[in-house]
Amino acid sequence: MSVNNTHYGARAIGEILSGIRSIYFIGIGGINMSSLAHISHIRGYRVGGSDQAQTALTDRLTEAGIEIFYSHEASHIEGYEAVVYTVAIAPDNPEYSAAIAKGIPTISRADFLGFIMTGYRNRIGVSGMHGKSTCTSMCALSFMHAGGDPTVLSGATLAEMGGAYRIGSGDHFIFEACEYMDSFLDFNPSIAVILNIELDHVDYFKSIAQVRRSFSDYAAITGPNGFAVVNGDDENVRLALASYVGTPVTFGLSEGCDYTAENIEYISGMASFDIYFRGIYAAHVNLSVPGRHNVYNALAAFAAAMLCGLDPETVAEGLSHYLGAGRRMEYKGKWQDVDVYDDYAHHPTEISVTLRGFRDMGFGRIYCIYQPHTYSRTSALWDDFITSLSTADRVLLVDIYAARETDNLGVSSLKLAREIGTKASYCASFDEALDILAAEVRPGDAIVVMGAGNVYRIFSPMGLANE
Repeated sequence: MSVNNTHYGARAIGEILSGIRSIYFIGIGGINMSSLAHISHIRGYRVGGSDQAQTALTDRLTEAGIEIFYSHEASHIEGYEAVVYTVAIAPDNPEYSAAIAKGIPTISRADFLGFIMTGYRNRIGVSGMHGKSTCTSMCALSFMHAGGDPTVLSGATLAEMGGAYRIGSGDHFIFEACEYMDSFLDFNPSIAVILNIELDHVDYFKSIAQVRRSFSDYAAITGPNGFAVVNGDDENVRLALASYVGTPVTFGLSEGCDYTAENIEYISGMASFDIYFRGIYAAHVNLSVPGRHNVYNALAAFAAAMLCGLDPETVAEGLSHYLGAGRRMEYKGKWQDVDVYDDYAHHPTEISVTLRGFRDMGFGRIYCIYQPHTYSRTSALWDDFITSLSTADRVLLVDIYAARETDNLGVSSLKLAREIGTKASYCASFDEALDILAAEVRPGDAIVVMGAGNVYRIFSPMGLANE
């Protein structure tokens, strides 16, 4: 069980924080939380926080002069006047409970992010069930290349930012807008990007109709002076935007979209294409990352940049220089003379798209080590997982990563492997998966380590970096 989001809104949070000079972050080591802590520190607040483990993100905060504890104790919040928390904490978290008991204002991460972003003129929120981190990273790099000096909060690391966020001095705030538990409805985008809509997070969303309503509400936040930049080829997106007040800016590969990719050519899976705006040539892009899905991500990033008045050719150059974000088809190195990649995919659509992308790169055989993420998702999308994972030549399934859940649905990686068939094997440990790989792979193959849990830990015994 987790703690609920607050829904104060930016104006109310501004009033809550009036006169307050210190903020404590519970779960400060998270990608988004660490960036919010850093921004608050730069704005002059005394900042502290806690998390369970020391990481590169917490080290970066410590270097900036932020106080961090690696345990959760009530005494840690002494001297702090407000608390920001991640909803992933338990309701009986000692620091959270102490703040409530003392009457210290508590604000959820999403609500606080919605407040922080209001200080920027252009607020680009990238949403969608798939591709958020990639598109956010593409936006970040293209804005940086075009001199926009954006502030960025992403869900994945980007080498050019030195991490998953950067603090800029410009008018642009680019952020990843997560739909889980409707967190993105606390944000304040002036440009709401919607990449795609599909059923996911089935522990919260009970139907695709509910998902569409949430995205419809998200797009509406932009108001009469903002923009919704949406995938015109996605039927669920079109249905969600049916009641949108105004005319959305569309991108896609079909006729009728505002921004389209024309003259597409693929070289080793990587697309080269011209971008047209309503039939008029705008720029040429040579992507350095594979897959048809990245054409859509690039179109969305380009459209957002044009709405912010950036130079089209310079933005296109930035997109062409994008080499990928952390855990998104990320090359890790060679193991036994075989290329090894890391990917965050954990939904059947993401798995299919990613594996097809590797297929297009010309590898001999694709070996996929997959860790399912949550019992609810695995159960609800069972047949789709069987189909998508079968795209690989060989599938090694490790145990389901429970995250916030307990096992009460009767699903398992062993059962999933049996239903996929002879190309799949269940592995009770990472070492067992490595033993199978060592016996089977040969030069020219590719190994894809995939999942949103802790499957990346397999890189350590492979002798590859695991961060």
